[in-house]
Amino acid sequence: MLTAPRRPPVIAPSVLAADFARLGEEVAAIEKAGADWLHLDVMDGHFVPNITFGPPLIKSLRRLTALPFDVHLMIAPVDPLLDDFIDAGADHILIHPEAGPHLHRSLQSIRARGKKAGVVLNPATPVESVACVLDIVDAIMVMTVNPGFGGQSFLPSMLPKIATLRGMIDAGGRPIALEVDGGVSAGTVRPILEAGADTLVAGTAVFGSADYAAAIAALRGPSPPAGNE
Repeated sequence: MLTAPRRPPVIAPSVLAADFARLGEEVAAIEKAGADWLHLDVMDGHFVPNITFGPPLIKSLRRLTALPFDVHLMIAPVDPLLDDFIDAGADHILIHPEAGPHLHRSLQSIRARGKKAGVVLNPATPVESVACVLDIVDAIMVMTVNPGFGGQSFLPSMLPKIATLRGMIDAGGRPIALEVDGGVSAGTVRPILEAGADTLVAGTAVFGSADYAAAIAALRGPSPPAGNE
């Protein structure tokens, strides 16, 4: 394992675990609690076995907060809908290699619109899937559960994948966020950070807590020692 990042991780609560009957209040609450990004999971019932929401909800939330929108598209084919989600207010668009025929072209399309482009690796998707696009990605997200449902248990077998990607990113020298999504909680965060992740997506660990600020602080862990910047 690699040493933990020197800076506290970016925390991106997943709106999938929020109370949709009062979604605007939920977003305001996690922003006040110190969230860095808002993570939005878009599922189509085809690429993954669930359906969530589309561009209209993202557009509605965009008016309520200045938090960066980290949008995970679990849809296929993904290319025809990229512009719709960008126009709705997404800041980051994360896609799966399996969701279209030409990953490089899809990432180019996202970046051409001035947005950050990311690749998502399912548990069975090898790290080699991103090896040839490291020059144009802004984020890589490791799924530590199988995508499609919230509230699943963390898969510790994904830790070596996180560590391998950390090494690839560091060797390339580009600022690429290394996100982890799936079963992230105060109980699993230590090995995730030790493996090299710097961005944590958490759903029930935040929105399922009675104190959002305390939940976010627990995910961040202790502050780095003075002089260790």
